[in-house]
Amino acid sequence: MTDATTPTAQPIQVLLADDHAVVRKGIREFLEEDGAIVVIAEAADGAEAVRLAGELRPAVAVLDVQMPI
Repeated sequence: MTDATTPTAQPIQVLLADDHAVVRKGIREFLEEDGAIVVIAEAADGAEAVRLAGELRPAVAVLDVQMPI
């Protein structure tokens, strides 16, 4: 049996969406700190987040609820 801390486990794929680049950078660094999570895409607005979610099908989406578009 494997879990997220086992080296053979696949990292959790995350879509990160926020309209502030510095916030996205900070959240990415925090999430990817231990290797169990990988940010597979970033979006700067809601339309881009919806497009990327449909295209990439991440396991998790971390979204800013007050983004443009």
